[in-house]
Amino acid sequence: MDSVVAITGGGTGIGAAAARRYASEGARVVVLGRRREPLESVAVEIGAHVITCDASVRADAENAVAEIVERFGRLDVVVANAGGHGLSSVTDTGDEEWELALRSNLSSAFVFCRAALPSLVETGGQVVVVSSLAGLFAGPNVAGYTVAKHALIGLTRSIARDFGPRGVRANAVCPGWVRTPMADGEMDQFAAAAGFAGGHDEGYRRVTADVPLRRPAEPAEIASIIRFLGSPESSYITGAVLVADGGAHCVDLPTLAFERAGM
Repeated sequence: MDSVVAITGGGTGIGAAAARRYASEGARVVVLGRRREPLESVAVEIGAHVITCDASVRADAENAVAEIVERFGRLDVVVANAGGHGLSSVTDTGDEEWELALRSNLSSAFVFCRAALPSLVETGGQVVVVSSLAGLFAGPNVAGYTVAKHALIGLTRSIARDFGPRGVRANAVCPGWVRTPMADGEMDQFAAAAGFAGGHDEGYRRVTADVPLRRPAEPAEIASIIRFLGSPESSYITGAVLVADGGAHCVDLPTLAFERAGM
């Protein structure tokens, strides 16, 4: 795969796993993010190029795309993966937290894709947006995150609709629970609040107890989906939302009581 791939939030978790997957197949990978140390760690491992920037800031995004094109001569794939924040209910979300949730999850994808699209038009490239199961459903007390992840699906479809005639494809992936450093922290907090031993491993076991596959995903599993959507192998797929949640979305919640009763 002789492609140039830019991955926002490329220093940890799903972004780092996607970088490894693309690099393993010969792609030239650029990892982007606000913290240089994790980006450098990935770069040393796989030979990626590092750009430290805030993808939600127009000047940063435009400068990053210009650097990529100057260095490699092209840009073929954008993986809009940066995200986080927005973990409270509507009434508990202050103005600053709301803005941070939208900036981290939605604006980072919108602004970077806006900067990258002219280059993607030239190459007939692809956009892969990493949304979440929270882009389809609402969990408790995650209003900002949920709203932003829902909006990412709208962004994906807008890009697909407007730029498909110009050769660009855009698709979204919605993971459920994935074993990442961010999710590990959430599971540790869950374990502490619920008062059970076992830390994040027990937390993952409990939050996936009603998921058909009964486990969280590994980052490499989501990276495989990203690679498929951001490659010629998915050449007739655009505007799609691929759910990767171990089957959680197909569970009929009102019938869980029957299952727990052994019926």
